[in-house]
Amino acid sequence: MDAFVTFALRMGDNSLILAQRTAEWCGHAPVLEEDIAFANMGLDLIGQAQLWYALAGEAEGKGRTPDDIAFLRTERQFLNSLLVEQPNVDFGHALMRQYLFDAWHLPMLDALTASTHDGVKALAGKAVKEVRYHLERSRDLVIRLGDGSEESHRRMQDALDALWPFTADLLGTDAVDEELAEKGVLPDTAAIESAFRAEAAATMARANLTLPGSGLSRTGGRNGVHSEHMGYILAEMQYLQRAYPGVAW
Repeated sequence: MDAFVTFALRMGDNSLILAQRTAEWCGHAPVLEEDIAFANMGLDLIGQAQLWYALAGEAEGKGRTPDDIAFLRTERQFLNSLLVEQPNVDFGHALMRQYLFDAWHLPMLDALTASTHDGVKALAGKAVKEVRYHLERSRDLVIRLGDGSEESHRRMQDALDALWPFTADLLGTDAVDEELAEKGVLPDTAAIESAFRAEAAATMARANLTLPGSGLSRTGGRNGVHSEHMGYILAEMQYLQRAYPGVAW
């Protein structure tokens, strides 16, 4: 697959799958404010995914629309990181997953505003404004709950311990990243990782949470090898289009 198409799909898939997870809180969040906040973030991410898929479809030249890319691919054809597909164990897990993704997403998009690819540059310029709010919100809540009651602290530490190994997949690099970085399409990925780690370390210190060591890492999603949760997400997300091909409202 073309390197640019792969990159655009990875970015779009991250946004779409995380949007599906955030949407699961609609009507189920512990307070109305958070119910609305998760729904709004999900809408932001779906909008970003649509833009990434449009770039991917244009680059590959096969006539696929964003809807085709979202609803007519199999599990192994999705290239999102393992982090975003992890389930909503509880509200602490949902917040921590969102924070860890935001802590990577913001510096990535910020750097992409200087991309040599006009489409990527324009997309990043729009999306970075939304994601800056996402990070401010998720960071604030992680700090408040991590440094809150004994129970909230325990839940946030459990979430961090469970989800931190999946950040290795989010931060992974390969020949695709190297090729696009040489062309100026992508930024220096080492700088993105450095920004992510600095943000995470500062936030966890304020939240009185302990970052796990550098032992266990979970990778594979960026290359289409997913956890057992991914198939369930796609079964729900793609059901209508699979059952009634070509259906339109």
